[in-house]
Amino acid sequence: MAEQHKKKIENTEETPVVANAKPEVVDEFEDRLVSVKFCTKVVKGGKNRSYGALVVVGDKNGRVGIGYGKANENADAIRKGTEQARKHLYKVPMHGSTITHRVEKSFGGARVMIRPASEGTGVIAGGGMRHVLELAGIKDVLAKSMGAKNPENVVKATFNALKSLRTREQILAKRDRTVL
Repeated sequence: MAEQHKKKIENTEETPVVANAKPEVVDEFEDRLVSVKFCTKVVKGGKNRSYGALVVVGDKNGRVGIGYGKANENADAIRKGTEQARKHLYKVPMHGSTITHRVEKSFGGARVMIRPASEGTGVIAGGGMRHVLELAGIKDVLAKSMGAKNPENVVKATFNALKSLRTREQILAKRDRTVL
């Protein structure tokens, strides 16, 4: 009796090969949920809740994007935010594993300062700044968030700071100079 049971178990372990099996799609982007806000509206029939989700998407190789999705369900808001972030990707200019130069930007009441750091320093940043910098692929950076601590404004200020970075070649070309 036990031998028959073992044979059944052995036979079930074999998986049949399916002819129409689709290959698994490997996604190059990683996404992180920074914040979810909800709003409750009181109506005649009760309460209606709506959600807003801020999502950061990046490939850890220089491309990063942010998106904000709003919907009546939490999962739908996150999905919409992810889709919007994938549509608005930006290529961050880097110098090795850090950024090209020091930059300060603000959005709303949030101000951020980002400085290049020597190799091995790591990402020294907090909150939403860390998500944006890590997903952009920046490995060594010193960052400080000042002013408001609203995660949406901090993330948008960080994204604006990364968008304002320039390479040496871009600056020299703007000055009508050649690379030395």
